[in-house]
Amino acid sequence: MATRDLSGAGGGDRRGDLLFMGLFMLCAAGVIVVDIFSVLHDRARFGQPVAWWEPTVWEVSSGLVLAVLLPGMLWLIQRWPPRLGRPFTWIAVHIACGLAFSLIHVVAMGLLRSAAYGLVGGVYHALGPLADWPYELRKDLLIYAGALVTYPLWRQFRARQIPPASQADVLEVRDGARRVFLPVGDIRWVEAAGNYVELHTGEGAVLHRASLAQMERRLAGFVRVHRSRLVSRAAIAEVETKSSGDFNLRLTSGETLAGSRRFRAGLLSRALDPAAAPD
Repeated sequence: MATRDLSGAGGGDRRGDLLFMGLFMLCAAGVIVVDIFSVLHDRARFGQPVAWWEPTVWEVSSGLVLAVLLPGMLWLIQRWPPRLGRPFTWIAVHIACGLAFSLIHVVAMGLLRSAAYGLVGGVYHALGPLADWPYELRKDLLIYAGALVTYPLWRQFRARQIPPASQADVLEVRDGARRVFLPVGDIRWVEAAGNYVELHTGEGAVLHRASLAQMERRLAGFVRVHRSRLVSRAAIAEVETKSSGDFNLRLTSGETLAGSRRFRAGLLSRALDPAAAPD
């Protein structure tokens, strides 16, 4: 049975996500440096000194695994945003994801440490960190919870920085020797057509020589709903999800467009974000 979601829309912000990951890992790098010096100091203080490279391997291996897992973590957070109607399901999903993240993190960093020690003729048991999993789990859950809180807030902040399409934003469309200046606010949706795209407005469709990827970068306020289709957030009235995961969009004009389940998470990720709602 199909479920029905009402959404102001949402969309991918690859540049914003990359910037978030960069800032997140910059903070992680600062923590890594502090932890390395803390370990060296504490070991020397208690009469158990270690060579500088050992805590460096311990902390850097953890940071490398975190960097690899971070995109997947953000995808999960975007895939399961807060749902006021089903809070316990949302909590259960993210508890399970946090546990899985921690387990993968601990096992992977143990393997990296074992490989690093082997390069210098040392020995490190690859599954050794699992013995300290309760300790590692507390840190990993804090990291996951930090991303769970800060990433949605970051997306809200980014949404406010991207100006909505307005009548003052005009797209130059060339038709042979003729140039048409089309207000972006008039465009409801865009569809790929070979080497061209079709710009659909209330007056009909206009061909424009450009790729869909170029138009996705050019048109602020548009979201990809299919590999060959972009839709203006302001033009979306309703999203109806099918049991298959695909969905139909009903536009304010009354038109209905099909969407692919591959792009559903990006479309609905800011459904509860007031900044994502059309004016």
